Amino acid sequence: MRIDYGETGRVIASLCEGESDEVALMATVVCELHHADDRFDWTGFYRVTEPNLLKIGPYQGGHGCLVIPFSRGVCGAAARTGEVQLVEDVEAFPGHIACSSTTRSEIVLPVWDGAGGLLGVLDIDSDAPGAFGPADSEGLSAILTQVFDRVNAT
Repeated sequence: MRIDYGETGRVIASLCEGESDEVALMATVVCELHHADDRFDWTGFYRVTEPNLLKIGPYQGGHGCLVIPFSRGVCGAAARTGEVQLVEDVEAFPGHIACSSTTRSEIVLPVWDGAGGLLGVLDIDSDAPGAFGPADSEGLSAILTQVFDRVNAT
């Protein structure tokens, strides 16, 4: 099954209505996303907990890495650059951190709050190579903006 970003976005918006706690929002978003698409083998957030450091947040799937510096891996690259990372082959990504030996491709998106601060990154891994594309980047970005714009909005 492939995700319908419009429908999934509507469900997530309904579930998150009125909530502003970032961890509660992350837990809800990751649960809905993870079960919406067979390609999503690991779906989770890494939160900015101190300068240049990500720590694992709510996730679905096997164990993830606990700590990722901005200077390492795909998640670190997304946090460091503020840009979506679409990786067709994790083996070809310089400095890839292998949290799972089965991961073949991934998409990582920065997560911004309503004040423009970086809350963390959304990381989705797949056991299939080349599993993600621009439509995934657009659909996921829209959901993240819709949900997290209310956090720290001034």
